[in-house]
Amino acid sequence: QVQLVESGGGLVQVGGSLRLSCAASGQLFSNYDAGWFRQAPGKEREIVAAIRRSGIVTYYADSMKGRATISRDNAKNTVDLQMNSLKPEDTAVYYCAADWASIGWPKKGTSDFDYWGQGAQVTVSS
Repeated sequence: QVQLVESGGGLVQVGGSLRLSCAASGQLFSNYDAGWFRQAPGKEREIVAAIRRSGIVTYYADSMKGRATISRDNAKNTVDLQMNSLKPEDTAVYYCAADWASIGWPKKGTSDFDYWGQGAQVTVSS
């Protein structure tokens, strides 16, 4: 199993930037694909971005293309999400997720991931 802990959430103004980080522990993180999801009040959890265990292949939700960059450092067991040009509709709890299975890509559904962090609140104020 792998344990995930998010950090870096907070309050940011419209048009600002924020970097979320997820620290993994427990197992060799390079054996897991990873992703970032978000859930706004009253809405379902949705994919933001995902990255293969190699760190080379990525996937982005249409809403975040050009505004987000997912990256990972397997030596440090971290996966980061850099978000720019933030909008009020980006306000949500952001979750880090990991999946051991090597098959299936892109992974963009909550059922594609087995391990989840506790979440980090991101609030974009106007």
